[in-house]
Amino acid sequence: MGNPRITIIGAGIAGLVSALELAARGLHVTVIERAATPGGKLREVNLDGRGIDAGPTVFTMRWVFDELFNDLGMDLDAQLRLQTVEVLARHAWSPTERLDLFADIERSVDAIGDFSGAAEAQRFREFTQRAQRIYQTLEDSFIRSPRPTPLTLVRRSGLRKLGDLWQIKPFATLWAALGEHFHDPRLRQLFGRYATYCGSSPFQAPATLMLVAHVEQEGVWLVEGGMHQLAVTLARLAAQYGAQFRYGTHAREITVNRRGVEAVELDSGERIDADAVIVNADAAAVAAGLFGAQARRAVRPIPREARSLSAVTWNLLAPTQGFPLLRHNVFFSHDYPAEFKAIFAQQRLPEHPTVYVCAQDRADRDDQTVTPPERLLCLVNAPANGDHSEVSPAELAACEQHTFGLMERCGLQVECSPEYSKITTPAQFEQFFPATGGGLYGQSSHGWKASFSRPGAKTRIPGLYLAGGSVHPGPGVPMAALSGRLASSQLLSDWII
Repeated sequence: MGNPRITIIGAGIAGLVSALELAARGLHVTVIERAATPGGKLREVNLDGRGIDAGPTVFTMRWVFDELFNDLGMDLDAQLRLQTVEVLARHAWSPTERLDLFADIERSVDAIGDFSGAAEAQRFREFTQRAQRIYQTLEDSFIRSPRPTPLTLVRRSGLRKLGDLWQIKPFATLWAALGEHFHDPRLRQLFGRYATYCGSSPFQAPATLMLVAHVEQEGVWLVEGGMHQLAVTLARLAAQYGAQFRYGTHAREITVNRRGVEAVELDSGERIDADAVIVNADAAAVAAGLFGAQARRAVRPIPREARSLSAVTWNLLAPTQGFPLLRHNVFFSHDYPAEFKAIFAQQRLPEHPTVYVCAQDRADRDDQTVTPPERLLCLVNAPANGDHSEVSPAELAACEQHTFGLMERCGLQVECSPEYSKITTPAQFEQFFPATGGGLYGQSSHGWKASFSRPGAKTRIPGLYLAGGSVHPGPGVPMAALSGRLASSQLLSDWII
């Protein structure tokens, strides 16, 4: 069928993976990106000449990228420097309540035993076994599947795994399932946080999200130079294969004829003829008509109440003292139900948020010397209402007080200064990612049906494909990369290449 001209809208991870795969196959690939650099949500903030990750901070499911690079005849380690971490994260509830989780399950068992007692440590061991079974049940039948439905999930699982499929309790909430494993409410809270990895509440998300525990224990890596280097590397390699990148360029409309897509029109009025288009933007932007009325019918409208979490973030250069920070740190709210009720039911910032801190000049050891000021990303969850409700200065000040107050109560003092601080609110995330309200994970994973409601790569418009964290298999760097692979695979299949 010839050599199609491919236009990719958006240079997020999914778009970059698609661009790399398709360019490596010799296709003519043009990538349109509004920002000045690649990465999408995998973005970087510069303060005083120092780059600070301002999006995803954890590299997991390395096999996704190993498979990608191996399929292209390359080695991931030759292109990107990765360091395995032993301590997954440090968790704190008060000055005296701290718990480290380790990649080594037995070390975590010992740590939980010291923290909560031997019975709870045994329950943790059983929890990790269940998380592993869930992951193994869903990897082929759901995660790698192009467009799973409940029926295809059962078919792909086969008779041998039907029992495993039922045992993962897809109709139970994560919070309820964790109650079967942990008597210590702090541990229930800690592992309930896995729901936020896909922008959801542990009180509404399905128990299947326990699989995140297995994903983390399979390995967590640090990327030398920061997570943004992953995007830079993928863009560099795609360009070496001939992909053309147009940064600072806005796609205004995808035009469609009776056969399917025919072109992408830019804000400048320029028209880029295309035989196929991959949209690596939030599916909500397509459904809202931000790429034209013709493309709008490719995606069902996404209601506001289905949006995932947004966030308020602080990127800082700041001296710290008191608390022994590692790379990944979590300071827990004392009232978890109230936190998610405020966000999802009341659509407001929580009074007592849980705080995530990524200390980007640190690794996973206590015996490390950090020269102040250090690079920090501090994040609290927030409602995705940035398209119709701006956080007022008073609300932001209160949020900041609660956020840094919690860290201080746990022993961490952060000396913030306005000139070395960059705050991002849901309204600003909405500007970066239009039609989302600032939601960072596509649709929330609330209820057992939610995982099946995300659109797949192929749309009802011939030649128009979707990729990114808002489509199947879901949010997060490796899942977005998988969606990029699914989009390019579907395109190649349709073109019989």
